[in-house]
Amino acid sequence: MGFPEGFLWGGATAANQCEGAWNEDGKGINSSDVMTAGDVNKKREITEEIKEGTYYPSHNAIDHYHHYKEDIALFAEMGFTCYRFSINWTRVFPNGDDAAPNEAGLQFYDRIIDECLKYKITPLITISHYETPLGLLKYDSWIGRTTVDCFLRYCETIFKRYKGKVRHWLTFNEINCMSSTPWTAGAVPKQDEASVMIAAYHQLLASAKAVKLAHEIDPENKVGMMYGGLFSYPYSCDPDDVIRNMEYMHEQLFYCDVQCRGYYPAYKKKDLEKKGISLPICEGDEEALKKGTVDFLSYSYYFSLVSGKNTELKDAFDTGYRNPYLKETPWGWSMDEQGLRYSLNLLYDRYQIPLMIVENGMGMYDKLEEDKTVHDPYRIDYLKRHIKEMEKAIDLDGVDVMGYTTWGCIDLVSAGTGQMEKRYGFIYVDVDDQGNGSFERYRKDSFYWYQKVIASNGKELD
Repeated sequence: MGFPEGFLWGGATAANQCEGAWNEDGKGINSSDVMTAGDVNKKREITEEIKEGTYYPSHNAIDHYHHYKEDIALFAEMGFTCYRFSINWTRVFPNGDDAAPNEAGLQFYDRIIDECLKYKITPLITISHYETPLGLLKYDSWIGRTTVDCFLRYCETIFKRYKGKVRHWLTFNEINCMSSTPWTAGAVPKQDEASVMIAAYHQLLASAKAVKLAHEIDPENKVGMMYGGLFSYPYSCDPDDVIRNMEYMHEQLFYCDVQCRGYYPAYKKKDLEKKGISLPICEGDEEALKKGTVDFLSYSYYFSLVSGKNTELKDAFDTGYRNPYLKETPWGWSMDEQGLRYSLNLLYDRYQIPLMIVENGMGMYDKLEEDKTVHDPYRIDYLKRHIKEMEKAIDLDGVDVMGYTTWGCIDLVSAGTGQMEKRYGFIYVDVDDQGNGSFERYRKDSFYWYQKVIASNGKELD
C-alpha cells in the first residue's frame, strides 16, 4: 500500500517570510512589514509606521526575491512535485484598493510559476498569507466590507493571469488565527471580540466568493482552505475537562465548518448570540457561503495541546496545561507524531473531503560546520515519525490525503518570533537574527534524506 500514486511531495514558504525586497518594483507596505523581531521570550511588536533604525525581518528575509532560481533549483534537486508559496498581495495591489495591478509584481510571480513548471513542480499558491495591505486600514481592514471587494479584485487578477499554469489555490493562511492573532491574520486594528468576529466573517465570505470565482474562471481550479492546526486532548476523563476541551475545539473548528459545510454551525451562532455579537450579514451572503465551499482542506500540524476546566479560552496557544507524555522543542512546542494521525482522522470524519498537510516541521537551532555542512538528525527523526503516522492514516484508516509539504523547506523568518535562528529548512541560509550574513545556501543532511523519501514515494524513510 503506502502513499498513492501522484501523491504531492514538497515544501512550503510564505512571501513575507522569505522574499525580502520589501519596497522594490512597486511593492506596497503590508502588515508584516511593520512587525519587529522578537525571540523565544519576547513578542514581536507592531509599529504604526516604518521606524528608522528598527529591524524588520520581512524587509530582507532570505532575499528569495533575488535567489528564487537558485532556491527552486534546489527544490527540484530534492525531487519536489509540489511547492506551496504565497503571492504577496502588495506586490500586485500595493495599497490593496488600487484601480489597476502592479505589472512588475505580476511578472515576478510569472517567473516563479514558470520556474516551477520548468521542473514539473506543481504550484500551490496561498492567496493571502499574513500580509494584508496597510492601505486597507482606511476601511478598518477586514472589519470593513470594502476589503472583501478589494480581495476579490485581487483574486480575479491572479486567477486570470495564471490560468492554465496554476490550478491549486488556498484562500487564507491559517484563517482561524484571526481569533488569536488578528493583526497577523488580517491587520485588524481593533482587538475586541466583536470586531475580530466581524473581520473573520468578512474573510470567510471573501473566501467563499473567491472559490466560486476561481471555478468560473477555470473549472479545473481546485481551491482549498488552510486551517492553523490546533488540536487538543482533554486533560482528563473528568467530564468538566472533556466539555471545556470541546469548547476549545469549537473556537477553532468553526472556521473549517463554515468553509467546508457552507454555514455557521449552531454552536457558534449560540456563542455569538450569548455575547451580543451581531454579524453584518447582507442579502445574498448565506447563499454565497453555501456555494463557496472548498474543494479540499489543508492545514498545518506542528504540535498538539491539552485543555481542560482551567482553560480560559482567551489565548489559543496557552491552554494552561502541558502534556507530560510528550517532549518539547526549545520553543516549547510539543512533539506528537500520533497527533497527526488523530488530526487527519478527526478532520476527514468531520468533512469527508480530501486533506493535505501543507505545514509540518521542527524549529531548531542548527549549526553550520566549518566544512559548510549541517547535521540535523533531530529534524530527520521528527519528520520520519510524522510521515509514518500520515501513512497509517491513509493505509489503516482510509483517509484521503493529497500531499505533504513541510514548512520552511528552506530556512526563513519565523512568523511567531521573527527569528532566523528558529530554523525548519532542508537548506541552511546564512543569515542571523539581525539580518546579517552572506545569504549563501547550503544543503543540510535532511536535504539528502528528503530526496530519498520523495524518490521512493515515502517508502524509504531510514
